[in-house]
Amino acid sequence: MSEELGRITRPEAGQFRGERKLYLVPLLFAGEKSPPEYVERFELYWQQVEEQLSTQEQKIGRISHVYHESVALGGEEGLKLLEKLSPPSYRIVRDRCDRGAALEFAEEAEIADECLDWERCLMLGFLSRAVAEKVAGYYREAVKKRWEQMARRIDETLGENEVAVLFIREGHAVQFPGDIQVFSVAPPALDAVHRWLRERSSRPEPEQDYE
Repeated sequence: MSEELGRITRPEAGQFRGERKLYLVPLLFAGEKSPPEYVERFELYWQQVEEQLSTQEQKIGRISHVYHESVALGGEEGLKLLEKLSPPSYRIVRDRCDRGAALEFAEEAEIADECLDWERCLMLGFLSRAVAEKVAGYYREAVKKRWEQMARRIDETLGENEVAVLFIREGHAVQFPGDIQVFSVAPPALDAVHRWLRERSSRPEPEQDYE
């Protein structure tokens, strides 16, 4: 079970000594067509993520490993990919890497691509219920394999008493090793984004995907 940063009490000295720690940051995205009111909340969210991470690093420990969903490369190659994929999280990751953290590849491209392909198939729709159920089963199997591989990768690279951060979409099903203490980054702006999306979806106009 993870704890939400900003809502936990200040840890006692040595409380987390010897344990592996992981900050969990929900990924949010904005596109060129995103409404200004969403962009305003989006930008505030990432600002607050940076502030909370900096505060908690002083209390719990400095980040030494970085993992990011959809980034299947480490080091500078991974940073170049991340800069195109998600500029807000890239800036946070680049800052940590400049201070000595290592960007690790979080997943294997082949597995991630398999999930994406099955998801695209599901979006096409089917006339046959049997085919739809079969494709849905393949998709679930691929997603399960993806999350298991990500957890295994973190377990293999995060050492004792080290601190890491994982940027990943909400709704994931990654099961982290039991000896890793997870802290969910949940700044106030995240709730504001959720409220805005709920209000937007309740309107009669067509819903758009901003996450």
